[in-house]
Amino acid sequence: MGMKVALPFVGMVIAECAQVGLMIISKVAMSKGMSSFIFVCYSNALASLILLPSSLLHRRTERPPLTFSIVCGFFLLGLFGCLAQFFGYAGVNLSSPTLGTAMLNLVPGLTFILAVAFRMEKLDGRTSSSLAKSMGTIISVGGAFILTYYKGPLVLLTPSLNSSHQLLTQPSNWIIGGLLLAADCVMTSAWIIIQALILKIYPAELIIVFFYCFFVTILSAIVCLVVERDPSAWSLIPNIRLVSVLYSGVFGSALQVGISTWCLRQTGPVFVSMFKPLGIIIAAAVGVICLGDTLYLGSLIGAAVIVIGFYAVMWGKYEEQKMVVDDGARSTLSSSQKVPLLQSHVDEI
Repeated sequence: MGMKVALPFVGMVIAECAQVGLMIISKVAMSKGMSSFIFVCYSNALASLILLPSSLLHRRTERPPLTFSIVCGFFLLGLFGCLAQFFGYAGVNLSSPTLGTAMLNLVPGLTFILAVAFRMEKLDGRTSSSLAKSMGTIISVGGAFILTYYKGPLVLLTPSLNSSHQLLTQPSNWIIGGLLLAADCVMTSAWIIIQALILKIYPAELIIVFFYCFFVTILSAIVCLVVERDPSAWSLIPNIRLVSVLYSGVFGSALQVGISTWCLRQTGPVFVSMFKPLGIIIAAAVGVICLGDTLYLGSLIGAAVIVIGFYAVMWGKYEEQKMVVDDGARSTLSSSQKVPLLQSHVDEI
């Protein structure tokens, strides 16, 4: 695995760990009465403040000029991101973090279809790299479904370590929560594609993430002013509300989105979306280690299948990059061979 694939791989693992933690802590905060709309507003406002200095200090040589069309693109990115967060947090609140991470297995397939439609990914059945990427995506999604819906025999039973475990797993309205989470997956896939399109014309990740968080803050604040009429809803007491906002702002909106944006520029939308099912593995591991979940054979099989799908996609990306490098080397070699011949011809004249 080359360094160009290894660094985004590590980055996306970190991003997915932050995502799972965000789902768990947001569920706890909203169970204490915190509004999902206010949670989105607070966390993105904090992320905007964190990202403001870095975006202002971004090297001007690498910062393209801001035009009206680019700002409109930032607003569109913020709109889809805001809708995704609203649907996602509302769905987790009505169901559980487990279902929230499980539904993310829809993102790779949706993103792959959109990426092919927008010609951001090549789909050529005659090349092994395209076959590896498409089959790897299907295999990974299948593994996520196995991990989520197939239990099988009991492998490991651990004592419950946290009394809030029932709070995190017991659904209040599973069907509506699942529908909201499905809408979140659609918005997330569209958000990844929009972000990839913006990165092509404005390759400045920190500035994109700042404007994204800024517009989400503005949009969510407008919604909060309409929906949340009780001033006490803005309170950060009890402390779990404050802790969840701090975690979401630093590790969710700023760190996770920042890493995902950088990885998106380096590898493309399909690679980034492929890591969404990894959140299911992380959530299952957190459940077993920290929350006393039981470990079933289906979880191990599903995790193994997801790993196989990951390897297939990354092998396909690696082969594509190697082909690009080889083509570049061949074109450079051919041009260098032509120069002496041309030069000798000029000398003869």
